[in-house]
Amino acid sequence: MLQGVFERLAAQPRQIESFTRSNLVIRMNFLDPEGEVLLDGRQPPLEVFYGPRPGKANMEFTMPADLLHRIWMGEESTSQAFFSGRIKTKGNFLKAMQFLDLFREAERVYPAVAAEHGLL
Repeated sequence: MLQGVFERLAAQPRQIESFTRSNLVIRMNFLDPEGEVLLDGRQPPLEVFYGPRPGKANMEFTMPADLLHRIWMGEESTSQAFFSGRIKTKGNFLKAMQFLDLFREAERVYPAVAAEHGLL
């Protein structure tokens, strides 16, 4: 399902331009079920890799997979999830602010993708 979200985002490069010009690599680690997504913002177009990838990311997020679903559905607060420790981070958080536009765009398109997969 995340693939559908990121395919939609890649199809709208202007909406995520701040990330694809950020020179950042973001790794999202998911628990229960386990999974990994690597977002490469070192140059357009957006590159997304699914599954374990070697190399270092500028920023890593680790969270339960269902937490991301609840955040993108508007059922959970992102800031509460961070401050409660349910989202663990590693790396330079100030640099990761450039990831915010991509995250917000994903949050915008996610409900439609979730509906297509029968998750509403």
